[in-house]
Amino acid sequence: MTTDVTSRPADGQETTASVRRVTDDLLERVEHRLRSFLAAERDRFAEVDDRAAVVLDTLSELVASGGKRIRPAFCITGYLAAGGDPRDPAIVDAAAGLEMLHVSALIHDDVLDNSTQRRGKPTMHTAFAEHHENSGWRGEARRFGEGMAILIGDLALVYSDELMSQAPAGLLAEWHRLRSEVHVGQCLDVTAAAEFSVDPRLSRLIALIKSGRYTIHRPLVMGADGAGRPDLAAAFAEYGEAIGEAFQLRDDLLDAFGDSAETGKPAGLDFSQHKMTLLLGWAMQRDEHVSTLMTEPGHTPDEVRRRLLDTGVPEDVERHIADLVERGRKAIADAPIAPAWRAELADMAVRVTYRKN
Repeated sequence: MTTDVTSRPADGQETTASVRRVTDDLLERVEHRLRSFLAAERDRFAEVDDRAAVVLDTLSELVASGGKRIRPAFCITGYLAAGGDPRDPAIVDAAAGLEMLHVSALIHDDVLDNSTQRRGKPTMHTAFAEHHENSGWRGEARRFGEGMAILIGDLALVYSDELMSQAPAGLLAEWHRLRSEVHVGQCLDVTAAAEFSVDPRLSRLIALIKSGRYTIHRPLVMGADGAGRPDLAAAFAEYGEAIGEAFQLRDDLLDAFGDSAETGKPAGLDFSQHKMTLLLGWAMQRDEHVSTLMTEPGHTPDEVRRRLLDTGVPEDVERHIADLVERGRKAIADAPIAPAWRAELADMAVRVTYRKN
């Protein structure tokens, strides 16, 4: 961890280099906070029983396995852009709490989607099911694996609240909105997949509240609120809604056409789980045969991909993403923050949407 906390330039003239430096420093502190928090919990439960230590080891391994830390990055950027003090440890706790909530959502997502891979490794429920089977334990291996994953995902959710309890009080109202929103969004996502009805309005709503707002909009506003700048909420919301939707649409395209070796998870999960994404909704409006390919046995994901390409919808989604990025960048252009932070947010819009480092 960086020991010399980066401070703001003495003359107040922040540059691209200085904003990146202070943001990177805080993100390093978030990593340290997550590691030290989970290590302390592991030590505490190791005294109870070795099995409890395994639970913490499993959660810690997932937290440490990678991830872009997008939500902490937007929270910290919102905080610093709003004039927050980078030396205040409370914002580190807030960002760490956001990442822990994200980890909880990933674990539960993998169970809901019946996914076998996350970040290039077996998903948590898959690994526990395999361990159950290899150990010759009683009961059904699949139910054991899914049960353990759900419980550890819940534990991550508990820890997210524990970390957030140390965050600046001003951001807690937005935190509570974020948490309820993402859970309701998940319920809508599961219901829409079961109904399998073409409703682009509902698809867009799910993309926004399940992913877009929780990834960009609300973490950004949380950061500003934590710095005492609720006046930034409107500009940050307009920016965050647009870039959050673009972010989710990129995920939809990656699921349909991405390389699992690069994404770290199986391709085509939206097909197999009948997820009513905006991409698929638009395609089925143009070509009813897409629905048949997804729901009737005997068809391969490659057939679905070829049919999607024939509809021209992927190109339309790319154009929509570009429009959303432009809309987000315009929304931040006149925000009452330092020019260097406006430039940083404009650049972040491109980085997260097109998955650039």
